[in-house]
Amino acid sequence: MPIYCGVDFHSRQQFVAWCDTTDGEIRSLKLDHSEIERLRAFYSSFQGPVIVGLESSGYSQWFEDLLFELNHEVWIGNAAEIRKRARSRHKTDRRDAELILDLLLKNEFPRIYRPNPESRAVLQKLRHRHRFVQLRTKAINHLHAIAISAGLSIKSKLMTKDGRRQLKALTLSETHRRQRDEWLALIDHLTLVIQALEKELVPIAEQELGVARLMTNPGIGLLTGLAIVHTLGPINRFSNARKVTAYIGLDPVENSSGDRKRIGSISKQGSRLVRFLLVEAAQKAAQKDPDLRQFYYRVMQRRDKPRAKVAVARQLLVRAYIQLRDEIDYAEFRRRAVKVDTARFCH
Repeated sequence: MPIYCGVDFHSRQQFVAWCDTTDGEIRSLKLDHSEIERLRAFYSSFQGPVIVGLESSGYSQWFEDLLFELNHEVWIGNAAEIRKRARSRHKTDRRDAELILDLLLKNEFPRIYRPNPESRAVLQKLRHRHRFVQLRTKAINHLHAIAISAGLSIKSKLMTKDGRRQLKALTLSETHRRQRDEWLALIDHLTLVIQALEKELVPIAEQELGVARLMTNPGIGLLTGLAIVHTLGPINRFSNARKVTAYIGLDPVENSSGDRKRIGSISKQGSRLVRFLLVEAAQKAAQKDPDLRQFYYRVMQRRDKPRAKVAVARQLLVRAYIQLRDEIDYAEFRRRAVKVDTARFCH
């Protein structure tokens, strides 16, 4: 019989409530993370299958690795859903651990999908690269401010070879001249770091058949393909495209009551990185794909450019789901779409 452990996890400590289903007795214990050997000895003492449930947390990776090393099964739960099931408004570490244990024992634990270690490593690299890109963008914006204050406004051309030459030729104060040189040096350094990270991702993408299929789409490159494949995981987890768009957070939120029906902005519940990459990819796809270009301008006339980009990103995600599900590339997807349109026209 399995042993169930409900863990209320914090960065410095955890409270554990566990139950051995052979005798049904519930026990509890507080463990300090500074005493790592005591913690390891505690979880090593369990005999037989062990299921450990805890809420999703950004600081629990080392603890999950420890449990995997001990061959314990780890279940990660949706924190909001777990809290909804609490019968009391009182909240303590003991109550939270006992609540998780109770949900495990009743088979009501709101378990969420957890990517495998390989996917987590890829997503960590993508997020790491994205942070450097954000830093570089901030540095470039500071350079734009310095250039505009000196009368030079060349927008996106500022970082070209000719733009840098004009920037360095500006007559600036000693303070601005020093800031310009430091920002330029930082941008060059960040660019090298970003390029090195992207080079590490190339062989990983080459081994992924799903990424190769997605990259046949206009607009979807190596980074977007990797992010989609490793965020979605096994594609058979999703029964339809609507589930995928909701998982990524690109589904519109409905707020209707009575005769009033209102569709609002997207939910933004999923991966922020995937949404960002899809919107970036959508801008390229709308330029090269005739169907998406027509769809983009149709939405833009009714709404505005930002909403049109998000709508195209949602269409691109649905395409990616169909391609991964049916194991087809862009050319086959287009052929099937033309075949369906022809059949509708004939009937």
